[in-house]
Amino acid sequence: MSERFAVLDRLAGQWGLSGLELVGKGLEFTVFRARARDGEPVAVRLAHHRFDSNANDPHVDTRALLVQEHAIARHLAEHGLPVARARELVLADDPDSPDVLLSDYVPDDGTPLDSHALGRLLARLHQAPPPPLHPVAAEGGTTAGVLTTRIARRWAELARLVADWPEPPAPDLLARHLSPLTGTSLLHLDVRSSNIRRHQGRTTALLDWSNALLGTPALEFGRLAEYARYPENDLDLPALRAGYATLAPVPTEDDPTLLVCRLDAALMLALVFLSEAPDPTRGPTAATHARALAERLSRL
Repeated sequence: MSERFAVLDRLAGQWGLSGLELVGKGLEFTVFRARARDGEPVAVRLAHHRFDSNANDPHVDTRALLVQEHAIARHLAEHGLPVARARELVLADDPDSPDVLLSDYVPDDGTPLDSHALGRLLARLHQAPPPPLHPVAAEGGTTAGVLTTRIARRWAELARLVADWPEPPAPDLLARHLSPLTGTSLLHLDVRSSNIRRHQGRTTALLDWSNALLGTPALEFGRLAEYARYPENDLDLPALRAGYATLAPVPTEDDPTLLVCRLDAALMLALVFLSEAPDPTRGPTAATHARALAERLSRL
């Protein structure tokens, strides 16, 4: 990693950046804040490795994710949606050197999120023309297909971690309930406080489009319902739904498609708390919750 930081120092000199400061680190990327030659604050997103792997996603192509982030940010900025403006993307020739995305740095004042306004923003996002790309998270297939595949994959991974884990939901059951998921809206699918920059509660930028897919809003709302269970995500789901409803129809909470999408998110979170960021309290609770969602689904 020291070699990768040496490359970052070289790029900082090339771009005229000063005052590099670490501001965030996730599974695949590290983010630095700096001052650009024009005096404006910028964010530098650096991939840890060319390819990565974790319990939820065994094959992560970090280059593809940076290319997608660059493309989506530019596309949405053109349509007046709040994103961190992408400035430059550098794809390394040497596999030992990092790929780097340079974007505007959007400040955050730490105020509580205005979930009603966030709901209106998500409705605008879903109504905007989608970017001309095939999302990385789709794994080369359809949105319904990748959900069916990863539910099975993550269910099997949980079976390795949780004693007496039951049999997975039947693939034909999942396929039937996911068949309406044919829309082409751009869905963020990682809407939570840490991926939102805000000023006085209003969203000024949606960050990190790694999980994005194309589909119908039920998929977004399935993810939101699960994220809202955790207070650090700062999501008031009723207020968010009410805000969304001022611009577009909101999926009903008993929609079977939404329930499958909730299961997809719940399995992901269970693996986060059991494997990626182990939590002795949240891990077992999240697994039990995912199992309960699967049982509800089987009764439909």
